[in-house]
Amino acid sequence: MTNIHLGINLEFVRHEDKPFEWGVQKAAEIGYAYVEPMVHWGRELLSEAGYFHSVSMLDDPLRLRRAADAAGVQLSGLSSHTPLCKPEISVEYLKQAVRFAAECGAPVVNTDEGPKPTWTTEEEDHVLMRYALMEASLLAEARGVTIGLEQHQQYSRTPAGLDRILALVDSPALGINFDTGNAFLAGEDPCAWLEDVAPRLVHVHAKDISVQQSDAERGKVTGTPVGCACGDGVIDWERVIAICRRAPRDLVFSVECGTVEQGRRSHDYLRGLLG
Repeated sequence: MTNIHLGINLEFVRHEDKPFEWGVQKAAEIGYAYVEPMVHWGRELLSEAGYFHSVSMLDDPLRLRRAADAAGVQLSGLSSHTPLCKPEISVEYLKQAVRFAAECGAPVVNTDEGPKPTWTTEEEDHVLMRYALMEASLLAEARGVTIGLEQHQQYSRTPAGLDRILALVDSPALGINFDTGNAFLAGEDPCAWLEDVAPRLVHVHAKDISVQQSDAERGKVTGTPVGCACGDGVIDWERVIAICRRAPRDLVFSVECGTVEQGRRSHDYLRGLLG
């Protein structure tokens, strides 16, 4: 039976105005065993001043490993989303994220196709995505890193659309970071979709959607940054867990919520279900 571990995306501290290391310690204090840091290119004021959790890929990758070791947690992956349809951004960004992940010890880098250019056709976009994914996959294969494709934008919002992107590159380094909340908001049945892709799961974004957000946005958006506390919304977590237990590799449920309190409630709820 597949082991499922509990982790959390560092987005849960984004409103706390604290640095990365503070967020890692807070996750450990709650009881999470894994964290998913967010990385960015270049330098930006809030992170440099210690008011935001994102880490620059110009920093030493060992900064992430040291913070995790100090808190007694592990890295589940990197939140390294980049618009695959825009190769002038995505190719070097994703390649750098793969190298960064390999050095800091994160097994997965998560991304999606991102907003598309306004002037390209659907066919052109898939050629551009293939180029970006091929370049990144070659680096990932050599380093033992996996790329987790997430359903978040215009083409991946349906099972067929995500399958088409996955089929662009034949690589063992390419898998799925399944986002339960994004699947629901896109108008799909998250559990039915999860059943279909379970053999290719490499990471899971455990995102719940409130009834209010569901009523307002379901079928109208392609994703959302964070959800409500797991157990407070519409996702059938018992069924999600049962499906993931049959996946071929161990998984981390990386909770995506917007506050520390939601992080606590998510941990307690999911821990109760996982045992």
